[in-house]
Order: sequence, then structure tokens, then C-alpha cells
Amino acid sequence: MPEQIRLSATFPVSSKKIYTAWLSSKEHSAMTGGGAKVSAKIGGKFIAWDGYIDGKNLELIPNKRILQSWRSTEFSKNHPGSLLLIKFEEVKGGTKVTLIHSEIPDGTGAAYKKGWKDFYYEPMKTYFAKEKSDK
Repeated sequence: MPEQIRLSATFPVSSKKIYTAWLSSKEHSAMTGGGAKVSAKIGGKFIAWDGYIDGKNLELIPNKRILQSWRSTEFSKNHPGSLLLIKFEEVKGGTKVTLIHSEIPDGTGAAYKKGWKDFYYEPMKTYFAKEKSDK
């Protein structure tokens, strides 16, 4: 049975800044430390973390939410892929980013949750703290 994970973190910048960075090849690479080529269009394809992740933009609501089909190189060829919903909420002191990653292959949820923390949220905290201090 597919799994779902959810995690949130707050970053000290606007939702526009994070939304724009997520959908920019240059900024996505800079904020995560892994090479990315992304599209800012509905139906546009993306790759991230030097090809470890790929997918397509299914829904884009500027500065509010991104819905993507998502798969990693660890998914079996038979797995249809997963869904990644990224929600941006302006809060005091910045933006709360909530990831809801569903349809993950059974037994892999804990590993993907750790991956999101280690390879996205932690580098993003450093990146956006620097962005804030540069202003």
C-alpha cells in the first residue's frame, strides 16, 4: 500500500521568494546543492538532484502551491510515480512550507521523509537565511 508523508518548516523569506526559487533551475540548484533543471509552466518537466528526481508540474498557483508528479531513480519501473504537494503559507517571520508527498512505494516513507529534511529543508534553511542577510 502506498505511503504518505507530511512535513513543514518555516523560512525567513516571502512565499514568492521560495515559490520562485523552487521553479528556477539556477535557484533550485543553489537552495538544495543538487543540480536541477526545472520548468515554471504547468505540464513542464523537471529533474532535480542531478537526475535522482524527475517529474512534471501538474498545478501551479503562484506563491501558494505547487503540485507535481514525482519519482526517484529508486522507484521500480512498474511504479506509476508519486504526488508532491508543496504549500506556501505566509506566517509571522516568513513562510511555512508544507510538503505532502503521497503515493510513495510501500516501506519507503521514513527514508523519503529523512531525505526531504536532509536534502531540502536543511540546505534551504541555510540558503534562505543567507538571502535574508543579503537584503
